[in-house]
Amino acid sequence: MSNDAYTWSYLDAEGRPTTSEALPALTFPSQGEAEAWFAQEWEDVKAAGVDAVTLLRGEDVVYGPMSLQAMGE
Repeated sequence: MSNDAYTWSYLDAEGRPTTSEALPALTFPSQGEAEAWFAQEWEDVKAAGVDAVTLLRGEDVVYGPMSLQAMGE
């Protein structure tokens, strides 16, 4: 993965990283593309048991964790 690639880290209710076949490990060339994907897919991500997400650029945190609990209510 490129050092400049953006990825989402998925966290469970205890704040631990979580993975699942329902949670794609995608990389994005820009923050805007990562955010656009998440804007379309957040409901599926939440339904897969994710409590919060963190946006990463390489290994650096861009922002997060961002709770999904209040989204869509």
